[in-house]
Amino acid sequence: MIENLYKIPNHVAIIMDGNGRWAKRRGLQRVEGHREGTKAVERTIKFARNVGIKYLTLFAFSTENWQRPPEEVNAIMSLLVEYINQKIPLLIENDVRLLFMGRKEKLWDSVLKAMEKGESETAHCKSMTTIITLNYSGRAEIVDTVNKILKSGKQEITEEEFKKFMYRPEIPEPDLLIRTSGEKRISNFLLWQLAYTELYFTDTLWPDFDEDEFLKALYDYQSRERRFGKVLDE
Repeated sequence: MIENLYKIPNHVAIIMDGNGRWAKRRGLQRVEGHREGTKAVERTIKFARNVGIKYLTLFAFSTENWQRPPEEVNAIMSLLVEYINQKIPLLIENDVRLLFMGRKEKLWDSVLKAMEKGESETAHCKSMTTIITLNYSGRAEIVDTVNKILKSGKQEITEEEFKKFMYRPEIPEPDLLIRTSGEKRISNFLLWQLAYTELYFTDTLWPDFDEDEFLKALYDYQSRERRFGKVLDE
């Protein structure tokens, strides 16, 4: 029951994995798995907002995903444009701000326009911020950050200063990472930011990820003690 939640993570990041396998098990085209996955995105955003999570980061498309068949990549890009444009009113209704993170190179112009529209039209929303990572790589972000620092002329830098040069320095680091589909790795996602994040893995494929599955992750999270390298009182 939701009322039993007493420790809500401020920031949850999710690796949304398993769309293709979900479709294959049903004898469908992979794109149908991605389409069904957008329904899970909508459920997840609503639920996260309702339980009081303030930041939700979703791994939507990695730099490595360009290696997939062209027809699948094209379908994903089309779905992104369709989904972003259609869901802006729903995000505004739920007071959810939309942000994007990743390299803009290679993304379709229509995707970039949808991203700009989503960010500008939800900029006033304050209840929760949803960050969608597109053409994203944790290593690429670190490399891009280092290059920004070099261009700034700095010869030496602290961890706190380093963070200021990253893609979204205003976003706090995730408290909880959820990965669906049974894989137990972080796949080049938020490599810097996940240093002290609690990890939760579920066998559930992303299109089947619902409120009950999200609750299981939150209950697991609240059972843990976050030490950050310190010794807590026994």
